[in-house]
Amino acid sequence: MFRIGITGQPGFIGTHFYNTLGLYPEKYTRIPFEDAFFQDTKKLEEWVSQCDVIVHLAALNRHNDPQVIYKTNIGLVKQLIAALEKTNSTPYILFSSSTQEERDNLYGKSKREGREMLEKWATRNNANFTGLVIPNVFGPFGNPYYNSVIATFCHQLIHNETPKIEVDGEIKLIYVSELVNHIIARIETHCDSSSDTRIQCEMFSVPHTSEIKVSTLLHKLMIYKENYFEKGEIPTIDNSFDRNLFNTFLTYIDHSTFFPFKLKLNSDQRGSFVETVKLNSGGQVSFSITVPDITRGNHFHTRKAERFAVINGKALIELRRIGTDKVLSFELDGDSPSFVDMPIWYTHNIKNIGNEELYTIFWINEHFDSNDPDTFFEKV
Repeated sequence: MFRIGITGQPGFIGTHFYNTLGLYPEKYTRIPFEDAFFQDTKKLEEWVSQCDVIVHLAALNRHNDPQVIYKTNIGLVKQLIAALEKTNSTPYILFSSSTQEERDNLYGKSKREGREMLEKWATRNNANFTGLVIPNVFGPFGNPYYNSVIATFCHQLIHNETPKIEVDGEIKLIYVSELVNHIIARIETHCDSSSDTRIQCEMFSVPHTSEIKVSTLLHKLMIYKENYFEKGEIPTIDNSFDRNLFNTFLTYIDHSTFFPFKLKLNSDQRGSFVETVKLNSGGQVSFSITVPDITRGNHFHTRKAERFAVINGKALIELRRIGTDKVLSFELDGDSPSFVDMPIWYTHNIKNIGNEELYTIFWINEHFDSNDPDTFFEKV
């Protein structure tokens, strides 16, 4: 059982890392962190003394004044080291650096010098340390204009803004869940008392998992918007990058106003026909019959998005993003066929609120790169 703390826990990577650790309570104990700890020396000291592992993610990435970025990031490292030394704590430290370390800018300089300061602390105190050199990270819930160009493009397209390409170069990317898996793997290696592969201090370059030209990336996202918003059509997601990109895109949609998406009902003397899912790639399609007052679901997925299309009866669909309290509720009626999509990291359910059987068609996108569990149970 590892006691793990994360500076920058409320941030983009910190939130994903914190939530992922929460999937395995038998292995990891999360020591909650608040940004306010950096303004309270006693609370910071108390926090570091509780941790077996500290992942230092807290940093300022963007600011109009590069000097503010440099001073802030170096200051956070100094505060962390001071708290460790005051309490004689020697947890395993992982520091998030960047491929910008070698660039001629103050952000890269702050990352390089911060890593070197923590490495010297670890050497003095016989502690384990890993400097993580991380490529561009993307994924659900990133902040536009701050965390990644993908977050910015998704936000702009969905809000009918026109994205602008500053430099049309190749960018090396890693999906946030892939990065989290790398961090966990380093922790497992260094904290395994039986391991002979531990290294007291190391610099680990996290490998990128995809490389794409900015214009190609934007073209993909523009197709997502055009087909999905106008037709409810699922794009081509035949590999892990496209699936991760589509799952990321979905989380920037305002579910409260976009859903339920009304389907086209075609009727003639024979009856009616409704196309519920149009695919440009694979996936699993199934259906259910639910009796009145029964609720299905109350779980979330970490890799697979779903679509619920109600074709008969009355349903209440509820969603809540993991780690938040806001619940989105949608009533659907088979007399006017419609669907709601469930993004990853949203716990969801569907309840028959009518007096007759509820008929629902489900589509779920496939996952390609892991046999690990994808479904975790949590009530809306």
